[in-house]
Amino acid sequence: MAYAAILGYGVVGSGVHGVLEQNADMIKKKLGEPVLVKRVLDLRSFPGDSVESILTHDSEDIFSDKEIGIVVETMGGLNPAYEYSKQALSAGKHVITSNKELVSVHGAELMSLAAQNNVKYLFEASVGGGIPVIRPLRHWLLTEGVSEVAGILNGTTNYILSLMSKYGEGFDETLKDAQDRGYAERDPSSDIEGFDACRKLAIILSICTGKHVNFSKIPTEGISGITNHDFAFAAAADSTIKLIAKGVIRGNEIDAVVAPMLLLKSTQLATVDDVYNAASFTFNATDDVLFYGKGAGKNPTAGAVISDISEALQSGNYASMWSPDEAVVSKLSEATNTRMVRLASNDLKGARLSVEKVFERSDLIWVEAGIANQIAFYTPPIKEIECSSKIDTLNHMQGISVKQSLILYTGRS
Repeated sequence: MAYAAILGYGVVGSGVHGVLEQNADMIKKKLGEPVLVKRVLDLRSFPGDSVESILTHDSEDIFSDKEIGIVVETMGGLNPAYEYSKQALSAGKHVITSNKELVSVHGAELMSLAAQNNVKYLFEASVGGGIPVIRPLRHWLLTEGVSEVAGILNGTTNYILSLMSKYGEGFDETLKDAQDRGYAERDPSSDIEGFDACRKLAIILSICTGKHVNFSKIPTEGISGITNHDFAFAAAADSTIKLIAKGVIRGNEIDAVVAPMLLLKSTQLATVDDVYNAASFTFNATDDVLFYGKGAGKNPTAGAVISDISEALQSGNYASMWSPDEAVVSKLSEATNTRMVRLASNDLKGARLSVEKVFERSDLIWVEAGIANQIAFYTPPIKEIECSSKIDTLNHMQGISVKQSLILYTGRS
């Protein structure tokens, strides 16, 4: 018998408990022993719930119990999850988490602490929900390196953008729909402002480089400024808009960004809709590999946690996947990108001439979407710092208002 405890009985925690109960016979058959949740820690009470008899409000009931060998941390946030994780690992208990914020900040330290105590710190559910990304990536990196990572790493934002694209709905109403379906939190800022995807990208890049990638240094932009007009111009250019997390590894430096980007509909990532996620890796030998699956929702994340429980019960320990040494993340201002810039003007002919003058090009590609007094154009490949300066110049010209500027995603997947 393997005894486990769950810290936090929210969406993911209750999902883990439910799947362990529902699939108890299958888990026992495949692992050779049953997995029983002995304790659940939460500040709340759940009268009538099956968890009521094992619920505790005192963490010591878990950490002092020598029978409990696995602690599942699904609390989210840094505190008290960080202290609880350290306490569990120091007590010789495996820790499994879905907490991408904690892993992105303290992952190296917690993996090292796990190794010191001959246990495992596992976090498959922190990156792709139900998509197995970390485990296969770890095995691939034994024999080859990664040069580029790109993906849709947040199911909530992908669901919102998918509805906006398909049905022409506005951002606010699609966000409410996502909240009603349980895909978005009551406070959705972590998702819609790109922070969730940014932390996941930082974890992936840390694994790929073997160094700590500080998520706070990755330039991040959310989707709250995307409108139906942006999708109209995207469609006119045979494209769509996705929140893309991208990292290019160049020797000892990383170019990384999380932002809504313009994707040609012919690319694989452009076809990833609803709450599905996808992560593309360019390996130096295997070339491109794409992972795809549901990235939001109770059961997919719970499934990833339970796969880690299975991994924890297998023999062998893990070395840390990355060191505390911080990787160098380059500034977005130095990156070279092509952008689609949407602007409004009562004199579109005059606006075109002004844009051509500012960008010193007469061969710019223009896009029309049938929207009165609006037009868009593609910039040539240009450094972000120069592009920003030119767009600022346009915004200060009389009669021109820049409405949106989206990076063109030029990846192969």
